[in-house]
Amino acid sequence: MLFPALTWPLLLAFAAGSLAPSDKAPAAAPLRSRTFSFDYTAKVHDLPAGAKQLDLWLPVPHPDKSQEIDSLKITSPYPYEILTGQYGNKVLHLKVKDPQPAGFSVTMEVQAERREHVNPMLSPEPARKAPKEAADPNMQRWLQPDNLVPLDPKIKLWAQEVVAKANAKTDLEKAQAIYNHVVSTVKYDKTGQGWGRGDIYYACDARRGNCTDFHAVFIGYCRALNIPARFSIGFPLPAERGTGEVKGYHCWAEFYTKETGWVPVDASEAAKDPSKRTYFFGAHDENRLEFSRGRDLTLNPQQQGSPLNYFIYPYAEVDGQPFASVDKQFLYKDLTGGKK
Repeated sequence: MLFPALTWPLLLAFAAGSLAPSDKAPAAAPLRSRTFSFDYTAKVHDLPAGAKQLDLWLPVPHPDKSQEIDSLKITSPYPYEILTGQYGNKVLHLKVKDPQPAGFSVTMEVQAERREHVNPMLSPEPARKAPKEAADPNMQRWLQPDNLVPLDPKIKLWAQEVVAKANAKTDLEKAQAIYNHVVSTVKYDKTGQGWGRGDIYYACDARRGNCTDFHAVFIGYCRALNIPARFSIGFPLPAERGTGEVKGYHCWAEFYTKETGWVPVDASEAAKDPSKRTYFFGAHDENRLEFSRGRDLTLNPQQQGSPLNYFIYPYAEVDGQPFASVDKQFLYKDLTGGKK
């Protein structure tokens, strides 16, 4: 069965309009939320002597239906600008003429509220209609390949085999089948080489990786079947409230059907915790902060190097060439516990 025994019949009944007012499910529980500060520090160092220009870009978290950015403070020894890039992403950029070899630091302090993102059509008490939300102007982009997620005949064949095995007919059923397949067959494992790039062929071959690899397969298979799917990246927060350092990024995905609107999924978290497998098809928890969306990104102003596979860490160029000597640190502190 592709859907929980209670949820799917209810969803069908609501879609058909066959439930009388007295049959309405009770109101859904309030969404959980979390309010916290997040400090993002980039330290540029060991600049080459004689460098003429340094450009530095940082992703800036943006407000959307699942998160509010209550304040943003930038500490920088040089002037900077915050611009809008592809897909509505916010980009901090600064340019330094004749940079000194010792380098410098830029710190971005954010206060944010992140809310649990639950598609009401897939909740335990499903809604009658898909949620109303603004149309995504990039919808056609979310049907196209990424550099490391091609939509070639082999990928399309593999996707078709997955949905055929599950006897999935609708787009929602197909996305559920792909999710179940990815969660069941890919292992969260960051050993060896090749993981972390979101390379669909690596993930399909090795059957292991991190969140980028899980969602490369999910997004690629959805797009191969003409189901729009989009990629987001940010930082995870431990479920326990408190203060600490975040060591690395986390990414997740959404897919779209006309019946449901955008549906959040987190296949890698589901693989790490099988008890949440049902939850993460239709929900993102509040323990995260989104910074950017999409892959193969051109920044604003445009970098001279290649498009970025994804944009979460600082990116720098010296005299037009990518420059890697940029250290980074990410700290969080809960300000309230949010809704329990």
